[in-house]
Amino acid sequence: MKCIGLLGGMSWESTVSYYQALNRGVRAKLGGLHSARVLLNSVDFAEIERLQHAGDWPATARLLAAEARKLQDGGADFLLIGTNTMHKVAPEIEAAIDIPLLHIADATARRLQADGIKRVGLLGTRFTMEQDFYKGRLQAHFGLEVLVPVEAERERVHRIIYDELCLGEVRNASRAEYLAIIAGLAAAGAEAVILGCTEIALLVGEAQAAVPLYDTTAIHAEAAVTLALISD
Repeated sequence: MKCIGLLGGMSWESTVSYYQALNRGVRAKLGGLHSARVLLNSVDFAEIERLQHAGDWPATARLLAAEARKLQDGGADFLLIGTNTMHKVAPEIEAAIDIPLLHIADATARRLQADGIKRVGLLGTRFTMEQDFYKGRLQAHFGLEVLVPVEAERERVHRIIYDELCLGEVRNASRAEYLAIIAGLAAAGAEAVILGCTEIALLVGEAQAAVPLYDTTAIHAEAAVTLALISD
């Protein structure tokens, strides 16, 4: 079994979900007392968040690249970045290491393609919804049409992520807001919605929504389990 390097802590609330999903996935595949081989490097999210909102992406790239190298040096066979937003600096991180990077958007897009989804809504931080590093990848590499909420809704989605979900706060009023926004994306023609922030699945589940929801944390972890169990 390969060792999964997990660059986490962004936020640690979703990193907990990653750790559970990786171990449950391996147990489901192998049975018994099997668990995942995981090397976790959990960073201080306060520093990352400050740099994000200052727009200092080069500094975040340098910081996370250094932490990724520690995972490689510690014996990880491949890398997961346990956050959608920080895939903005995935190219810089990938250039700094010699082990493969399993990209969260690629894993999600392949699942969408397998399910025949062509037009998809995207929820996440403002960075993920508004910048091109994520939705542009879905469009250019996988031919998906990507819809995002209107500006006021994007702001509410972003605020709830940072002010509530990253702090472990799950509020019914915020769930209702998210479900209304998801319904709006469905009304605009989205066949499904990507939960493109690793904390969003803490708030909403597919049974509550008007369209299928694609939980990027779960999809990323499942792809990692598959890769970890492939024999060389």
